Amino acid sequence: MRRLIPHTEAHASARVGWLRAAVMGANDGIVSTASLIIGVAAANTSHNGVFVAGISALFAGAMSMAAGEYVSVSSQADSEKADLAREAKELADEPDQELDELTSLYEQRGVEPETARAVAEQMTAYDALGAHGRDELGITQVTMARPLQAAFASALAFTTGAAAPVAVVPLAAPHLLAPTVGIVSLICLAALGALGARTGGSSVMPAVLRVTFWGALAMAVTAGVGKAFAAILG
Repeated sequence: MRRLIPHTEAHASARVGWLRAAVMGANDGIVSTASLIIGVAAANTSHNGVFVAGISALFAGAMSMAAGEYVSVSSQADSEKADLAREAKELADEPDQELDELTSLYEQRGVEPETARAVAEQMTAYDALGAHGRDELGITQVTMARPLQAAFASALAFTTGAAAPVAVVPLAAPHLLAPTVGIVSLICLAALGALGARTGGSSVMPAVLRVTFWGALAMAVTAGVGKAFAAILG
C-alpha cells in the first residue's frame, strides 16, 4: 500500500495581503519623494532646502500611507465581519436552507449530487461558518483583512523606499542633484519591481518596466512643474 507523504506547499497567494501593501508603500515612497526632491531642486531651491523637503516628505508620506491603509483595510475587515455575522445568523435560523446552499455550491463546482451532499454535511458538522465563509463568501484566513499589519507594512515600506532618494541629496553635487536622484530612484524602482514579481511568483520584466516607466514619468512631470513655477516666480 502506498503511503501518503505529507508536504508543505508554498503559494504566492498566502503573501498577497502584506505583499500588496509593501510594494505599494515602497513604490510610493520612491516615486513621490524622488519626484518632490527633483521638483523642488528644479525650482532652484537651496541644497539644504531640498534636503529638508525630502525629509518632510518621508515622514509625512509614511504617516499618510499608514493611516490610509489602516482606514481602507479596516473598512474591508468590517465588511467581512458583517458578512460572517449575517451568515452565522442564517445558519442558526435556517440550517436546512444553508445546507442546501452549500450542497449547491459544491455541485456547481463539478461534484456529484450525492457526494456534494455528503461533503456539505461533513463540512457543516465540522465548521459550518468556516465552510460558508470560505466557499460562499470567499473569506479565508489567508485573504482576511488585517488593518494593523497592512498599516505597519505600508509605513515601513514607504520609509524604506523614500530613504533612497533622500540619502542621495547630501551626497550629490548641487548641479547634478536632480539627475542623480532620478537615476538612483529608477534603479531602486527596477529592483523593487523585480523583488515584488519574484516574491509574488509572477514575471519579472513586465513588473520592472511598469514601475520604472511610471516612476520616470512622475519625476519628469514634477521636474517640469518645478521649472515652470521657478520661471513664473522669478
